[in-house]
Amino acid sequence: MRNTVRELYKGESVRARRFRYGILIFDVVTILFVIATSFSHHGPVVEAVDAVFGVVILAEFSARLWISANKLRFFTRLVNLADIIAIVSFLAPLAGEGLGFLRVLRTLRLLRTYHLSQQLKRDFVFFRRQEDVIIAVLNLGVFIFVMTGLVYATQYTVNPQIGNYADALYFTVTALTTTGFGDITLPGTTGRLISVLVMIFGVTLFLRLVQVLIRPNKVRHECTRCGLVLHDADAVHCKHCGEVVHIVTEGGT
Repeated sequence: MRNTVRELYKGESVRARRFRYGILIFDVVTILFVIATSFSHHGPVVEAVDAVFGVVILAEFSARLWISANKLRFFTRLVNLADIIAIVSFLAPLAGEGLGFLRVLRTLRLLRTYHLSQQLKRDFVFFRRQEDVIIAVLNLGVFIFVMTGLVYATQYTVNPQIGNYADALYFTVTALTTTGFGDITLPGTTGRLISVLVMIFGVTLFLRLVQVLIRPNKVRHECTRCGLVLHDADAVHCKHCGEVVHIVTEGGT
């Protein structure tokens, strides 16, 4: 049984790939649910759906823990800590709504898309060709969602200007782009530190995306002599050392 579960999470069979894509779809659905329900009060229906999500996440978390070779290291990984928080927060209605706002930290599950991106490159030509652009977009998108979750989780109960996820997203984007309209601010030392983090790291990631978009298209192929990785798509020789490079294309080498 354990080998079967391990194969689903780490194998390369068609069944394993479909299973991991299914997890991604589940992650996206839960994140969209968290965002949508941040705009309204949580009634019995939302609490019931929360409980279902919490049980499913707990089962998936338990399966990964079961096949983990190093249990201690498993619990120290940021993604797994985020899962624990998500499980507690989704099941919070069973003990009251006090921890319900922590559900938004489920967006940290987006960090797992870095692992999935390697699978996408193997399965789809488009992802292989646009690797740099996709990684840059992924970096910026994950950062925005994670920081928005952090803003919402820390400000929801103390800042009347942050009433739902959209307010937190609005602040994150305006701070990241240094627009700074000033209609929403984060008070206190913690709020200012979060604002600084958004501006410093967000602007860096945004500029990285712009750089990738305006840079001439390159392909990844390591030169056997000097190790240069990025080359022009039609390159025959390495620009650094002159070695003949055999870049694999759709038509051959």
